[in-house]
Amino acid sequence: MKLTDMRALLNQRDIHLMKSLGQNFLHDKHQLQRIVDAGEVTKLDKVLEIGPGLGPLTKLLLERAGYVLAIELDARLVAVLRERFGSTLALTPTLSPEERENAAKASVSPTASNSTQSENQKLPLLGERAGVREDVNPKSEIRNPKLELLHADALEYIRREPHDWSDWKLVANLPYSVASPILVELALAPQRPKQMTVTLQLEVAQRLMAEADDADYGVLTLLLQLDYEPRGWFKIPADCFFPSPNVDSACVTLVRRKKPLLADDQRKSFVRIVKRAFSQRRKMMLKLLKAEWSAEKLTQAFAQLKISPLERAEKLSLEQFVELTDLISPQQK
Repeated sequence: MKLTDMRALLNQRDIHLMKSLGQNFLHDKHQLQRIVDAGEVTKLDKVLEIGPGLGPLTKLLLERAGYVLAIELDARLVAVLRERFGSTLALTPTLSPEERENAAKASVSPTASNSTQSENQKLPLLGERAGVREDVNPKSEIRNPKLELLHADALEYIRREPHDWSDWKLVANLPYSVASPILVELALAPQRPKQMTVTLQLEVAQRLMAEADDADYGVLTLLLQLDYEPRGWFKIPADCFFPSPNVDSACVTLVRRKKPLLADDQRKSFVRIVKRAFSQRRKMMLKLLKAEWSAEKLTQAFAQLKISPLERAEKLSLEQFVELTDLISPQQK
């Protein structure tokens, strides 16, 4: 979608973009293609897109992916997306592609039996379960069975709706205001996405890729890198967006580790340790951790790992935090 087309569409609909929703739409075709390429999207992939806006990235994803779930908060943009790509029933993603295809045919076929239509109406609606979807006519036409469009607050949906994302990819131009919490929620989910390719504020991207002793190294770095490895990034200038934000952006790809660094029952302890250790960056980490764990256990763990009792959290690597968690909160057998 060209910038002129984007402006024309917004003017035609009398849509005024809201800064509070982080509505900065990427319009540069080259950068959009780079994002899809970085996501390594194929016909075998199920893709989650958060904040599709007017749909320039959605269009490319539909051309490459097998299935796309797009979550948009702004009802005005949901209406635009439905017109551009086809009205869809928000069928639960747990349905197989064959089941979705059959449901699509049944809902639009004039010869479909009443019993078949009745069964389709009983299919659970994703947004109804989330409690945030506007009313949808179950008999409405499904012109694009590859796309599921959900009108919802993505962060609240992810938090409230347990879902198996393990064979999904996240490919999205994330709203700046919710980018970090969305990534953390997905990364810490029991069944987290196999890959995440996201566009976000350059400053946040640098945190995701930081290493110990970097100025950007901190809680966000460790919570994401516990289960994901950064696999490349590229900068996107501000003038590639409409309206242009006051900061530059970057696209980062994170790939899920093949082998988890910690057991599932240790993950909450890891999060607690990291958050406590960075709660006051200029203070000694050992002193901060004593607020939640016994001094004896901590002193023994620090000595075993050869960590100075005077060390600050920013000096410890991901591997050291993992080892510390293993000693303080060993895996339950």
